Amino acid sequence: MLRNACITSLFVMVALGACRPKPVPIDGSWRAVLTSPGGELPFTLRFIRENGGLRAVIVNGAERAPTSGVDIHDSSIRIRFDHYDSAIDAKLSDDGNSMSGAWTRTIPSGTCHLAFRATRGEQPRFRPMAGATPGNVGGIWKAEFVDADGTSPARGEFHQDAGSNRVTGTFLTPTGDDRYLEGSFENGLLRLSTFDGAHAFLFQARASNDGKLVGDYWSRDSYHATWSATRADDASATLPDGWKDVGLTNSEGRFAFRFPDLDGKPVALTDDRFRGKVVLVNIFGSWCPNCNDEAPLLAAWDRKYHDRGLEIVGLAYEFTGNAARDREMVRRFKNHYGINYTLLLAGVSDKKKASATLPDLTRVIAYPTSLFIGRDGKVQKIYSGFAGPGTGMHFDALRTEMESVIERMLR
Repeated sequence: MLRNACITSLFVMVALGACRPKPVPIDGSWRAVLTSPGGELPFTLRFIRENGGLRAVIVNGAERAPTSGVDIHDSSIRIRFDHYDSAIDAKLSDDGNSMSGAWTRTIPSGTCHLAFRATRGEQPRFRPMAGATPGNVGGIWKAEFVDADGTSPARGEFHQDAGSNRVTGTFLTPTGDDRYLEGSFENGLLRLSTFDGAHAFLFQARASNDGKLVGDYWSRDSYHATWSATRADDASATLPDGWKDVGLTNSEGRFAFRFPDLDGKPVALTDDRFRGKVVLVNIFGSWCPNCNDEAPLLAAWDRKYHDRGLEIVGLAYEFTGNAARDREMVRRFKNHYGINYTLLLAGVSDKKKASATLPDLTRVIAYPTSLFIGRDGKVQKIYSGFAGPGTGMHFDALRTEMESVIERMLR
């Protein structure tokens, strides 16, 4: 009887397996949307089949932001951004043409949570508006953003395709940039968004009769600012000089640090390994998109110049203050970019608290901030912020300028 029962159970399992529908392939492009407090925050999600596996990228204009992996179990899909401690978890519809769920990410206050949905196929980023009238926002804009902390300047640089409502560009700010923005300008309404697994930005603005843009900016699930902008020539939209924003509090030109490495061993600038070396100290966070933009450059410079006497040290300021969790995030950052230079766990991301751990600096106003220290142990240059590849020529110019500083110091 037992043998017959086992055979019967086997037949049932085989029958159930035979009836189970085959997984629906999700390869190709999808129009994805996060439900921001400001409305739809759209982006393009693309699944690519290669080498027998499936990967996903996020498309924002010219950017193809990578993901860490795609996990699929029956109709459940997880898109991972491991180096940002974030993920999209979604369920695929029965017909395979839509999915819905949520994007979550660890942030200082806990967890960011935005509803997510996506539909299959190449589609406009923002839904086209009825009876769209022509207009163009291409060019340079002098902007101001206002939030609870005050007013901050910005420089908008937008490109609008000829004969199209499609707009790409970015905002440069005193602390960095808003990376690759993409959207549309229709009926006097500018809509721009970006999503890279770390930040979710949504910009909207109306054009007034005098040509001014006035609107709102939302980030993730809580931050909101208002902004306005006017067309400008290149000079009038100039931002504060990142080489002059941060200074030293001592007249000797010295900078000191002592923080644990990822194994808990304390490392200080006075250690023998740094004696007589050119040292680039990079104040960063693994969570910071502009820091992620800069990391490949630092890794490349480390490979290029280390044997000539360059030492790079990254001081990580992370979200949670939980040493084990924060060390893990810095390890992921290190592995993601193939970093061989030293990374230390320095503190939490709050800028006032970070400033308190670095009393030789007048302040920390941006992640990243880079200090260039000569062979004599004296600080030669400090640059606050970073203009990433989304800024085009500004990225090229800053990269060239920073590398020239390193070259001069190594002579």
